Amino acid sequence: MIYDFDTLPDRRATESRKWLNFDDGVLPLWIADMDFRSPQPVIRALHQRIEHGVFGYPVGSLPGDLPELRRLIVERLAERYDWHIQPDDILFQAGVGGAYKLACLAMASTSEAVLVQTPVYSPILEAAKTTGVLGREMELTRSVDGTYGVDYDSFEAAVRQPTRLFLLCNPHNPVGRVFCQEELERMAELCLRHGVVICSDEIHCELLYSGQRHIPIASLDPEIARRTITLMSPSKTFNLAGLKFSFAIVQNPELKQRYLHAGHGMAGWANLMGITAAQAAYRHGQEWLDQLLAYLEANRAYLDQFVQEKLPGVTMVKPEGTYLAWLDCRGAGLAGDLCEFFVKRARVALGDGREFGKGGEGFARLNFGCPRSVLEEALERMKVALGEG
Repeated sequence: MIYDFDTLPDRRATESRKWLNFDDGVLPLWIADMDFRSPQPVIRALHQRIEHGVFGYPVGSLPGDLPELRRLIVERLAERYDWHIQPDDILFQAGVGGAYKLACLAMASTSEAVLVQTPVYSPILEAAKTTGVLGREMELTRSVDGTYGVDYDSFEAAVRQPTRLFLLCNPHNPVGRVFCQEELERMAELCLRHGVVICSDEIHCELLYSGQRHIPIASLDPEIARRTITLMSPSKTFNLAGLKFSFAIVQNPELKQRYLHAGHGMAGWANLMGITAAQAAYRHGQEWLDQLLAYLEANRAYLDQFVQEKLPGVTMVKPEGTYLAWLDCRGAGLAGDLCEFFVKRARVALGDGREFGKGGEGFARLNFGCPRSVLEEALERMKVALGEG
């Protein structure tokens, strides 16, 4: 079927954090939540599940639970990434936000450190602080053309003792990088050398643009896999974030036990409806995803051209993955809070770069996972606001 990504559903009539966080009239392009209806097979599967009428505790916490969903995930990883895992390597959970904290609790004591690369998704940035372990930050290197990379001397200095865990984000939120094999190999090798476990957030791995290839860091080498917790979910890919379903892949039994023990009595179960939606999405959602990626790529191209030609003092590098653009507004001459400026003067809400840690000052994150008409209107408003100063 042909999916409609041009029609904007009325999300103010729902419990949408994205749309209810600001006054009527503000276009919300801040939180990472797309304004598209999920695939029809997912909606149909949820209707069928609701018709049953009983919503008790689901399975999923024990090895062997949900065999069909495990099979779909195993086959998907093998087909897309040539990554071969076992069904019992998969641990179902509510969401990746709590998973960062579980990894911190499992791998680091209060006298040991967790490394993050800034600017980065704020729950990753805050994971160490909220679990009582030491936080260690290193800033990604930004080149003259605006692209981001890793300084390996700084990285090695950062993974020395007392660092015990590295929280990787790939594809990276907010800068949009899809790290290449050489970059992943060098970071992984340094982690192995210094006895550091990797927790890799790969939740945006299926949202890539032409010419890009996602490589799960655990797929590089069996020894790297033994030291890695990989976090994935259909939530970003199929716009299912509110259903609270994700999974961790842990191929080392000892590491798996430590991770499970850290969450005992604290980590939430995978949501019943999330399980239903995930299974339908992975089984029948590819047609929708193919059309979504084409739409997002066109939105990305439109946004890039508009920024270059019509937003004075603002620059961006086209993201290699995700539906998030990282706008450098430092040349726009905006005094004070730039996101407040755009809300008040343009009636457009963006993500505040400061929330992503060091390196985020003067930047804003823009979500272009929306109908083209919404993106066009938001950009026109921003153009007028910048022109008025």
